[in-house]
Amino acid sequence: MIPLSVRRGSGLALGLMASIAVVGGTLAAGDVRLTNDVGNGYVSAYSLATGNPYTDNVLSECGVSRGRQNEPAVEIDPRNSNVLIGSSNDYCGVYQPPGSAAPAQVGPIWLGYDRSENGGTSFVSSLVPGYPGDTSPYAAQAHIRTASAGDPVIAWDAHGRMFMGAESSDDPAGTKKSFGDVFVAVYDNPGGPTGATANDGKRFVRSEIVSRGSSAPNLKGVFNDKTAIEADRTGGSCDGTVYFAWSRFTGSGTNNIYISRSTDHGATWSQPKSISQVAQDVQFADISITGNGHVYVTFRQAARKNGQVDAIDVAKSTDCGATFGAAKVLQAFTPYDARDAADPQPIPPGASAAAPFDGAVAAGGAARDCGDFSGHCLSGFTFFRRDTQVRSTADQTDTAHEWVYIVYDPSKPGTQVSTGTTYGSVAPGIGSQSAIYFVRYDGATGTKTSPVLIDDQATGHQLFPDIAASGGVLHAIWWDSRNDPTYSPARPVGNDAAGNTVPSLDVYGAKSTTFGASWTGTTRISGVTSNPNYEQFADRTAPFAGDYLWVTASGAKTFVTWTDWRDTVQGADPREVTEDADAGSADVKQCRTFSATAGWSGDTCPHAGGLDQNIYGATAP
Repeated sequence: MIPLSVRRGSGLALGLMASIAVVGGTLAAGDVRLTNDVGNGYVSAYSLATGNPYTDNVLSECGVSRGRQNEPAVEIDPRNSNVLIGSSNDYCGVYQPPGSAAPAQVGPIWLGYDRSENGGTSFVSSLVPGYPGDTSPYAAQAHIRTASAGDPVIAWDAHGRMFMGAESSDDPAGTKKSFGDVFVAVYDNPGGPTGATANDGKRFVRSEIVSRGSSAPNLKGVFNDKTAIEADRTGGSCDGTVYFAWSRFTGSGTNNIYISRSTDHGATWSQPKSISQVAQDVQFADISITGNGHVYVTFRQAARKNGQVDAIDVAKSTDCGATFGAAKVLQAFTPYDARDAADPQPIPPGASAAAPFDGAVAAGGAARDCGDFSGHCLSGFTFFRRDTQVRSTADQTDTAHEWVYIVYDPSKPGTQVSTGTTYGSVAPGIGSQSAIYFVRYDGATGTKTSPVLIDDQATGHQLFPDIAASGGVLHAIWWDSRNDPTYSPARPVGNDAAGNTVPSLDVYGAKSTTFGASWTGTTRISGVTSNPNYEQFADRTAPFAGDYLWVTASGAKTFVTWTDWRDTVQGADPREVTEDADAGSADVKQCRTFSATAGWSGDTCPHAGGLDQNIYGATAP
């Protein structure tokens, strides 16, 4: 049921938002929970915007689910820094109808919509319309075809509109086809561009498909993924244009970076075009717009046998995204790509234990994430997937420079060591320490600065960086394991030599007032160190932390979001008759029964906290 305070007009809906408190977690000073899937409930987008009551089984389940959320995004409204919109891959509705203990997923994984109107002090949780089971008046405005969606990315224009891009996968008909579409959802101000800015990005307008996949089974066709979005707020000739980029993967194993633009606020999108020119291994696109309206897309290319090296690439448009010049290699690096040798072990009868996103890997093959049973790896370590990321931004208020600011997390030179196991971050059996580096690219001259190590530490891995720029100040953030008591360059984050996992990740940040020439004020942003290796996916057999964190800045306001495990309830996996190498340190609370005929049941207590992965946020220096 929708709380009574939402049943009478939009003013009372705003009152509901102001009264919502962050619950369910141990909050350190400054930490705010964005995903309120316990106690508070989820409010429909329709009710938030209109004050009219609406709910459904998915929203009701989300309110009690204690479910999983990862891959967060957040952006501050450039017209009103009290308004923030966050999102994430939100698994809150998968066990609906409400309160059910179904052992299998029956609801959608979808895009969260987390709204704050008090500067990020608290958030109200919702879902972007169009999810399976949505019968609200807004559902018909979602012109998409999917049963699940994720990889949310967010951008504001300068007129109260918020754009949220996403990839979509599952077939609503329940087949094994993976549609592989990408789409963009649009929210505006119900009062229009001149309406009260507290209502910016509040009313859902539409979702439109930008590019379609080939609907092949099990990701074997064209599948669009790894999204990025930005809008022009410069006030120039390109003002209001929205740009959306992604990786187009194919069943042949090659992929390219594609981009599309909208000049009518997301109502229509241009024909997608490749900006990486030739088929290669490229992903992690990000979009930057400089003060003169020029558009830059950075992305990572990975080493291949054809001589392609691990590097940052960049492509540029000077005509509002109508055309792009040839992409060029900007900065080579030694990657930090966590890998191990797959060592599948027997799956207990009745259990389903495929790898969460990468599919089953044959024995001895390269595994990106390691856990139990079919996801077990030869080293015995348990770890989430991670690869060297590339993120970039520009300061749209800076008309004196055409600078793009880039951060990435490669292996730190001089830290390579033999792991003594099958695990490696540089190559099989070769580990390293990862660190956050910064490069400034001058698009006007085509030159770049030498890489700068933002925060040189002797201990700890640094990963998943992001960067924001506003008013001449740069803000960089990242995950950091300097507080991991088991740290070693020879092992994954949070693993000791025996394969036990421990709380190991915090969010750190630093800022630069010298356009990246130097960095100061390194700060621990998160208040609780948490364990990213809990096995919460693939029927409680594998960890997944998502692929990115997010920082946003507008004027003097800066806000950071991250995936967090402080609320996860540890437990025992009864299927492990002989406990594996992690000694139960990565297992989560679950309830199962065993039948001699059917084998193990699914987890019958999914609301007990074993899946309680959340999105937290905080202001940053």
